Amino acid sequence: MVIQRIVHLTSAHQNKKIDLRGQFSFRLTFLVWVAFFCLILPSESHPNDFFDIQLPEDDLQKIADGTLTLMAFTVLPDITTGSLSISNEGSDDPGIWQSTFGGGFTISDNFPLYLEGTVGYSLYDPKFLAKRGESERRIKIKWNSFSATGGIGWDFPIIQSKELKLRPIFNFTLGYITTDVALGRDLLKSEYDIDLKALDGGTKNAFGLGGGIMLDYEHYRKDYEIDVEARYSYIKLQSFGGTTDSLKGDSETNALSLWARWRAPTGINLLQRPLRYVLETSTTHFFGPQRGALGFNKLSSVGAGLELDSSAYKIIVTRTRLVGRYIFGNNVSGYSIGLAVSF
Repeated sequence: MVIQRIVHLTSAHQNKKIDLRGQFSFRLTFLVWVAFFCLILPSESHPNDFFDIQLPEDDLQKIADGTLTLMAFTVLPDITTGSLSISNEGSDDPGIWQSTFGGGFTISDNFPLYLEGTVGYSLYDPKFLAKRGESERRIKIKWNSFSATGGIGWDFPIIQSKELKLRPIFNFTLGYITTDVALGRDLLKSEYDIDLKALDGGTKNAFGLGGGIMLDYEHYRKDYEIDVEARYSYIKLQSFGGTTDSLKGDSETNALSLWARWRAPTGINLLQRPLRYVLETSTTHFFGPQRGALGFNKLSSVGAGLELDSSAYKIIVTRTRLVGRYIFGNNVSGYSIGLAVSF
């Protein structure tokens, strides 16, 4: 519920973003004049001449935890959160956008080491209230997070055919959080100043450790192929370092997911092999801070695409798959286009 608290915190602080326009020479001249008057007229400057954002430590803590909760949605190769967009134009709530890229594979049946990796990016734009005496300005500030997650596991066959495997996985994450660096220029353009120590200049690093357990079923036949994966994952995220002590926070990835894929020949041959059609579906249930953080407790997806088989030729890539997906849940929807290759 962390993000919901941020939405409540910022719901009264919305306004249009102040864009900086004009030529560079004009901006440079303006900044020179601002510096000149600051030097020659110090006696006429008073605290009430400037807009200021006042954020209690508790509110900054909610923001720090909230940015890590958003990052938690991008640290795993989960189809439902691979591309997610929440647009709140015309409302008081922040807009949210995120995207991930990743995947995993087992090296071979004889050496069943499993490796996976995911890189992700998320952005949201809460609003803050800036005051100057009796005057107020509502400021939109963009918060960006970047993450990279790796995973190492091992496949343990459950049945003799090795079609069903149990896969424990160890995961580790590194991340980076920063605010919109353009905000300071926007404020100068509007001829007022704001203490940006906890906002524009605020950056944080993050790390995470955790793991998961997966059941992987692979049933391949000449006329069709079935893949099913059930997975539970948990990664604890913690911030460290950075420029602002007030932005320390923690959160976690806590999710249970089910994914299934069907592949079968279309009846068309390309590159001396059948061209396959692909159907996918998945659902992910979120727990802990993720549950309800963005207004939903689970996300589902459906997808369809084509798979080109190039195994008849002596090249590294044996299959190339293009799949379009639609992601949906309570109060949210999204889409993604996935390109995958097999070796």
